[in-house]
Amino acid sequence: MSKKKFSFPIATALHAGLKKYSVRAFKDDLIAGLVVSLIALPLSMALAIAVGLPPQNGLYTAIVAGIVAALLGGSMTQVSGPTAAFVVIIAPIVSDFGLHGIIWCQIIAGVMLIALGTARLGKLITYVPYPVVTGFTAGIGVVIGTLALNDFFGLGIEHLKGDYIQKVITLAGHLPGMRLPELAVGLVSLLTIVFFGKVTDKIPSPVVGIALGTLLAWFFSRSGVHIDTLGSRFSYETAEGLKHGIPPYPPIFHLPTFAQGALFSIPGYAEFKTLLGPAMVIAALAALESLLSATVADSMAGTRHNPNAELNGIGIANIFSGLASGIPATGAIARTAVNIHAGAKTPIAAVIHALLIMFYVLTLAPIINHIPMAALAALLLNVAYRMSHVKQFIRTLRIAPHSDTIVLVGCFLLTVFIDMVAGVTAGMILATLLFMKRISEATNSHITSVQTGHEIFHGRKLPPHVMIYHIDGPIFFCSTKQALERADVISGNIKKLIVDVARVPLIDMTGMVAMKDFLNSVAHEGREVVVCGKKQVTDKIMKKMAGHKMEKSIQVFSSIDHALKESVT
Repeated sequence: MSKKKFSFPIATALHAGLKKYSVRAFKDDLIAGLVVSLIALPLSMALAIAVGLPPQNGLYTAIVAGIVAALLGGSMTQVSGPTAAFVVIIAPIVSDFGLHGIIWCQIIAGVMLIALGTARLGKLITYVPYPVVTGFTAGIGVVIGTLALNDFFGLGIEHLKGDYIQKVITLAGHLPGMRLPELAVGLVSLLTIVFFGKVTDKIPSPVVGIALGTLLAWFFSRSGVHIDTLGSRFSYETAEGLKHGIPPYPPIFHLPTFAQGALFSIPGYAEFKTLLGPAMVIAALAALESLLSATVADSMAGTRHNPNAELNGIGIANIFSGLASGIPATGAIARTAVNIHAGAKTPIAAVIHALLIMFYVLTLAPIINHIPMAALAALLLNVAYRMSHVKQFIRTLRIAPHSDTIVLVGCFLLTVFIDMVAGVTAGMILATLLFMKRISEATNSHITSVQTGHEIFHGRKLPPHVMIYHIDGPIFFCSTKQALERADVISGNIKKLIVDVARVPLIDMTGMVAMKDFLNSVAHEGREVVVCGKKQVTDKIMKKMAGHKMEKSIQVFSSIDHALKESVT
């Protein structure tokens, strides 16, 4: 027997896409890459700012992760980069550990993602209930929208600290000091983003909204009214001194170092333990969002992604993004959808989008620096609304089972008022418990015997001393009570008990122990005991009975008819 060769799933989409690549396909990919790049440019900056970092860190993520994940991943049309879902997670890490902490969190998370992909666990990551996904994404949308109000209203709050309630109180306390020009820029941008797409889809509405907001800000500045922009808010160091705006440089990769205090210094054991928890959360969210996005892409484009290659691709992308001073990256559902609608055919479209972003940074940085903060806040508000899935949320509340509603609301509230980790963890635990309850309720038992008025079974008359004990449904730690709840009706005149497990799809260790005790108690009273059903179930029951003194008094048949035939004879 030959041993199965080890394989590392990677670049499966690129390999498939290039098999029949053509000039026409390249033109389609080029147009799609251009359209997506125009959306990703301002969004990448806005997301970096939302987590407390300069805009270039988001741009570096879009460039590096966009190229690496596309080339090495498993989805034909997926676009990867910074996403809004990460904001709630990354912001506290940046606040506590700075850029150094987030760099190493995503590098560690990247290694974890590669481990998941190598172990071929891609399909398992998607086993997350719909109410949990809807609940935590809606919660993230609310938090992001709340954070964006600071720049949208021009409140000038340097740091929004504390929990969600404290943030809301701080925002409300500063509302009297809102700057109307900033609000006007934000409203123009937001209304354009929301409604321009309904007029035409030839030009992405975020591009038009940001452009009009920038134009209005320029008119305000010409009139002597200050509008906060990327150029006025951010700066970077050069050999010539401090300069404003974003640096017109490509991402630069750095090797890890043992030098203490350096940005890329390798964490010590104590620091590693501190960063391990956040890294695990980043890995879990990156895996979940990437695979959900790839699944959505498949349904839209008629493709089929390789989940394990996608995990390896996004894992390697996060490592390279970290080494380039980026932030965590994952598959971006909105940008992926735009990519598909724009005609993308292969991963080359995502690569082109990333290369174009780098081109914009190198050539258009002075123009990009004029983008007002209020316009980027408007873009975040639109993203937050789209993430909240208001219609789906309300519809789930209306039509979902009561248990799913509890999971949805609980996950949403915990995400908003504590954090996403608490929301997802509690949501998964609650969903699992409720699922086990539903499954256990599906297990039942019933009796067939002369005493219960059922003298005929499958055309065969039952002898008065024979009873058939039917169990329907799985026998596991949650359902043993339901499976064996009618055991006390076995009367004294019953000489032979046939236990029917033909409709038992599975039995766990708790169920095996319960069945052993049940069969033992019946056989101990001098009755004949027969177990009928599928071999994989009956074998497990008898293995548990192995070595017991009552083992030899228990017979096993494949069917009740066979057992009844023996009873009659």
